[in-house]
Amino acid sequence: MVMLDNPPANALSRAVLDELDRIIADLDQNREVRAVVITGSGKMFAAGADIQEIAEIESGKTGELLSAHGQAVMNRIERMSKVVIAAVNGLFCLGGGLELAMACHLRIAGDRVRLGLPEITLGIMPGFGGTQRLPRLVGVAKALELILTGDRIKAQEAVEFGLVNEVVPDPEVLKRARAVAKRIAGMGQVAVRASLMAVVEGQPRPLPGGFELESKLFGTLCETADMKEGLNAFLEKRPAKFKNL
Repeated sequence: MVMLDNPPANALSRAVLDELDRIIADLDQNREVRAVVITGSGKMFAAGADIQEIAEIESGKTGELLSAHGQAVMNRIERMSKVVIAAVNGLFCLGGGLELAMACHLRIAGDRVRLGLPEITLGIMPGFGGTQRLPRLVGVAKALELILTGDRIKAQEAVEFGLVNEVVPDPEVLKRARAVAKRIAGMGQVAVRASLMAVVEGQPRPLPGGFELESKLFGTLCETADMKEGLNAFLEKRPAKFKNL
């Protein structure tokens, strides 16, 4: 589990982004890790980027570099070979915090949380990938509404638009996220990695290119020991014992 711990709002400062990038890279290389849960300490997941750091920006180039840095960290999370689940706890998941949650593969939200991209109210815009990921999750019209108004929406509304996968009572968020992570960790990890790659890398491609990627990955899985074990277990009516080979 990765816990954001930068009181009082778990702001995604440059230092936090650097540490998050390092941790994610280490977890991706760790063969013992099969799933990752990201959550926030205290009363919120993350209230956004570090406003003080942004206020000190004096040149367009500096702002561009900060945005590119944040995007790179979010991209590393999205492209992890293990599933990453955001356990969106507490009262707020805003700005950079929501961009972080959107970079995760799945999002479990507490029933008290409010989600949004309020950057427009500060005279700026989302810069850690929010303008690109949000339309892909909720559609262009709803994404533009949220980005251009800076509105904060309730978790129940977020699940209706596909922004989060599930809403549970706030005290149960981490428990539920861990349960989902444990279930996915019990699957054959070769198939999990291939599925993640098909979805994440297939999205930017035209549909025929996505189909081609899917077929290649499916073919690769057909040569694995896990496929044979999974099919034999099904035919023999027993639980599969995957070896991730």
